[in-house]
Amino acid sequence: MEARFNVVKFDGPWKASIGCPELCGTWMVFGGSGCGKTTFVLQMCKYLTKFGRVAYDSLEQGLSLSMVRAWERVGMQEVGSKIIFLPKEELADLKERLHKKRSPDIIVIDSVQYLTQFYMPDYVSLRNEFPNKLFIFISHESRGLPDGKIAQKIRYDADVKIRVEGYKAFFTTRYEDAKKGEGGADYVIWAEGAREYWSEFAE
Repeated sequence: MEARFNVVKFDGPWKASIGCPELCGTWMVFGGSGCGKTTFVLQMCKYLTKFGRVAYDSLEQGLSLSMVRAWERVGMQEVGSKIIFLPKEELADLKERLHKKRSPDIIVIDSVQYLTQFYMPDYVSLRNEFPNKLFIFISHESRGLPDGKIAQKIRYDADVKIRVEGYKAFFTTRYEDAKKGEGGADYVIWAEGAREYWSEFAE
């Protein structure tokens, strides 16, 4: 009970949705195509640059026009070198990068389905090799869950689980403190799109 942990003081909607977390371990974001997942992840990355350097490993899209437009849409140029974009950097090269001095603190892997020959022992080894880093895995979705066995196992282990649908993000977080109003609140990615999407279910 006397243990102390290095938590960061989130504020605003991020505090309401995630709480005040440690920036280590694993988070997972999953959702279907065209639901606002990429925009949400980039919005979150932009906010996280307040607390550490971020690396976005785009294994799926690489350096594409759609990714550049998403980058511009969230105003990522405002954070400068606090975030780096890695077009399809394989895991071995990423690990070599992370062993260097002043390496990124937060690593986004988009998406777990593009990690070749990646199984649970590989995931555990990655976490153990870099215990002070935060890994955010992005996943495709199938029937409301991350697509594939390894993605589902990572979700089970993750401290923060985020499902994206209809331009809203829904959180399950181990950093929730209901008494303080920290963690668990829905996050609106795009207000107009969310209103249009969810109004169809209300009718």
